[in-house]
Order: sequence, then C-alpha cells, then structure tokens
Amino acid sequence: MYRDKGYFGAIAKGFAATMQRAVRGHPLGIMDTPRNENISVQRVPCERVYAVTKEVFKTRKVLVTTVERVNVKMLMTAFSFNLDQLRTLKKKKTI
Repeated sequence: MYRDKGYFGAIAKGFAATMQRAVRGHPLGIMDTPRNENISVQRVPCERVYAVTKEVFKTRKVLVTTVERVNVKMLMTAFSFNLDQLRTLKKKKTI
C-alpha cells in the first residue's frame, strides 16, 4: 500500500509503503527523505488523475443526490479526462 503522510501513524495490512512525516520534537530521519521520494515516484502517475479531475473538472463535491447520478457524473468526468489526456499527448506529439 503506497500511502501518503496522512496515514503515517496507522497500521497497514500487508506491505506498508507509507510516507514518513516529521513531527514536533522528532525530525525526519536521514533515510526517510529518499524513502519518501521513492514512494512519491510510485504514486505520481495515479495521483495526477485525481488532481486534474479536482482542479479542471471541479469534482471536489458531487452535488447530485442518487448513486446512479453520481455514477453517470463520474463516468462523464473520466471520459472528459481521457479526452483531455489525448489532446495533451497529441500536443506533445507522442501519439
């Protein structure tokens, strides 16, 4: 489980790749900084999806009331993200 700093005190089931956090009186260890960077590298590709959908497509709060409507809204958001990603890749000429 690759988890961010918000979960650093909780016990994980299975393999725990939780980022460490410095707290008052206990600075971050010398080996924890590169460990956090390695965990961050693994998390970056999937975290970008959440960042873009929150910022660009404004999905922070879902204002629809039923589960079916939420599913349709998130489906359209995913479709829009994929179109945006395709446009971005075309601009970079990687496709």
